[in-house]
Amino acid sequence: MEMKIHEIAVIGSGTMGSQIAMVCALSGYPVTLQDVSGESLAKAKDFLHQQMDKRVKKGRYTAEETDAAFSRILFTSNLADVRDADLVIEAIVEKLDVKRELFRQLDKITQPHAILATNSSTIVSSKLADATSRPEKVCNIHFFNPALVMELVEVVKGPHTSEETANTAMEFVKTIKKTPVLLKKEISGFIANRILGKLMDEAVFLLENGYASHEEIDLVCTKALNHPIGPFALMDLTGIDVNYFVRMQRYEESGDERDMPAKIVREKVQNGELGRKTGKGFYTYEKAAVEG
Repeated sequence: MEMKIHEIAVIGSGTMGSQIAMVCALSGYPVTLQDVSGESLAKAKDFLHQQMDKRVKKGRYTAEETDAAFSRILFTSNLADVRDADLVIEAIVEKLDVKRELFRQLDKITQPHAILATNSSTIVSSKLADATSRPEKVCNIHFFNPALVMELVEVVKGPHTSEETANTAMEFVKTIKKTPVLLKKEISGFIANRILGKLMDEAVFLLENGYASHEEIDLVCTKALNHPIGPFALMDLTGIDVNYFVRMQRYEESGDERDMPAKIVREKVQNGELGRKTGKGFYTYEKAAVEG
């Protein structure tokens, strides 16, 4: 059995949160996109308009469909506005204490039947569930960047997650025209990012030890392995700071020095070279590419 989802809330209006909100709105759901920062919400609205204008020009959507989707999204800085959501998807910073505090607040604000999900692929939901009075309704629903394009969504059932919650999440993903995969038990990184992580680690090892340049390593991955994008270009796309926070979280959990962010990643973060969003990472980007 699964319950019916009528309204969605997304917390965090960054790259992932804003796109998840639009994906849901395009499928007909009323969506509340909440962020503590009014500036971030304004940027999210501009970003989504740019993205959807491109899709209208390419004929993927009509202007009417896009306008209708925007009319379904409430951009708000007030967390209380998510009170009527049947499903809340958290997409804020990858910091456990911040997420736990948010889940505590969501538990008080939302209706008792509401599912509270995290988009994190690093922090499993069992680390958040006990911050609520409804652990059976807590799970991971992990979208991939860019969420407007990527078809796969990983749904993860923690030891606390009920069958009903897992089934509802799986059915919801299908309604937004995505392909869900169910992980029957938790593991940090899930499937795609665990496999990708091994590739990233090897790519960084080869770079740091002088075997090849980052451009050449990316070229091997795209031309020999037929990957659509190389590991360094991908880190620039998702944000080098995201890689840093993921590795720091893993290191804090394991205490294993091998889990720490690579030296070159630490240096990039310290220098503010975070990839496309700052104009420079492993590659340098034109302003249009950063905004696009």
